[in-house]
Amino acid sequence: MRLLCIVLFLVSFPALAQVDARVAFLTRQLEKGKDPRARSQAALVLGATDEPDAMGPLCTALKDESEVVRSAAAKGLATLKEVAALDCLKAHKEEDAATLVAVREAIQGLEALKSRPPRIYVDLEDLKDKTGALPPDLLKATQDRLKRRLLQSGALLAPRKEPKKTAKGVLKKHGISGYRLSAEVRTTEEGGLRIVVVCLTYPDLALLGQVDVQASGAQPADLLKALAPKVIEEVAATLEWST
Repeated sequence: MRLLCIVLFLVSFPALAQVDARVAFLTRQLEKGKDPRARSQAALVLGATDEPDAMGPLCTALKDESEVVRSAAAKGLATLKEVAALDCLKAHKEEDAATLVAVREAIQGLEALKSRPPRIYVDLEDLKDKTGALPPDLLKATQDRLKRRLLQSGALLAPRKEPKKTAKGVLKKHGISGYRLSAEVRTTEEGGLRIVVVCLTYPDLALLGQVDVQASGAQPADLLKALAPKVIEEVAATLEWST
């Protein structure tokens, strides 16, 4: 059954310019703070930022002289849910028993995230810049954020230019549905940005609908940081991935 959908999300983000500053501030606290309690708190908050850039400082904090900070860093990495953090967690040698438990729990959580059965199969096309003004590195960073949120949503990402027969084989193997998402960045009348995603079945490419999220009130990089995860959340809700 065809599902025609248009979801609009319009919001102003006057505080988004503080996102990078917050991560930078917490990183300084984690690296330079004299009180281990302050450093451990910074590690926990970094893990809750949902910012991929937080992974590096947290991995470094696994070498902190304080076991309280090392434990908090492991817990922060578990909360951040960056599967790439498995490398630093597995490489870490820990002697403190309580901290070792935190490290092992973080590894177990990320391993479970990495190995869980896929819920959906997604062919994500390259993000297109219809504004004509976005630098390539910002476009790539936004594409990476789209992929990250898809993976967190339980998606298995299809390889580019996959044969239709192969795609159907993957769907049959896992017993899941396939989708193609074609995303574009456009400007809004208010001077903000919008991400528009056209949703199709995959690999048959029957139109399902369109999701449109918009934001204004901040710089393009900050707007796209907020819009990338939001548009995937709206797509998931519209296509009922949770069910």
